[in-house]
Amino acid sequence: MIELLRAESLNGLPHGFAGRRGGVSTGIHAGLNVGLGSQDDRDAVLRNRALAAQALLPDAQLVTVHQVHSPDVVTVTGPTDDQARPAADAMVTDRPGLILGILTADCVPVLFADAQAGVVGAAHAGWKGAIGGVTDRTLDAMQALGADPARIACAIGPCIGRASYEVTPDFMDRFVAQDDANERFFTPGRPDHLQFDIAAYVATRLAQAGVTRITLMDEDTYSQPDRFYSYRRSCHRHESDYGRQISMIALPAA
Repeated sequence: MIELLRAESLNGLPHGFAGRRGGVSTGIHAGLNVGLGSQDDRDAVLRNRALAAQALLPDAQLVTVHQVHSPDVVTVTGPTDDQARPAADAMVTDRPGLILGILTADCVPVLFADAQAGVVGAAHAGWKGAIGGVTDRTLDAMQALGADPARIACAIGPCIGRASYEVTPDFMDRFVAQDDANERFFTPGRPDHLQFDIAAYVATRLAQAGVTRITLMDEDTYSQPDRFYSYRRSCHRHESDYGRQISMIALPAA
């Protein structure tokens, strides 16, 4: 059975953070691998994508992008062929019946909604996209469709947790160069290393942009191999590839 985690802040709208439970993939991709860029059997990936969409909102159309760790956002007005996915890392829409899907395997998935305006969004915030402002740009794109920042609610889904995200001091320097206060998201680890709380960083960026309702799911992808895919874990295990999970949000059809 597919596991869809729901966020209190998004109650009332079809949404969910899927893990790897359910699905038809086998081997190192076992479960609900939805990554078209993975080395998994393509038919299995397509079946998993259909299962995920069906679990969220039957008969709706799943839309994803070709994620490139950018701050770029696209406004979705209709279905997109899987072979013609635009290069971007976030989407917004005001069209009912479209499921916005973001793929992750440690990076931060963020779902957005202004239910009153009928505008939703989804963003993939790896560290490059996060520091580059992908969440800020998603909020801007939602406002262009009529959303009000004071009404926008957000949910931060399963991602790599601070205890699992080891970085070097020069990595921290990038964030401190942006804002000295960003040092608070890093805590000491083993010698010459730090632990980065990327979920807290993303949540703070959202709050600074005016979002007042934010749910953090507080699920570490790295430390739960039975529930989530993890790029970093696959590297540490010397596996040849890794799966991707999907986070989804939609406006129900009228």
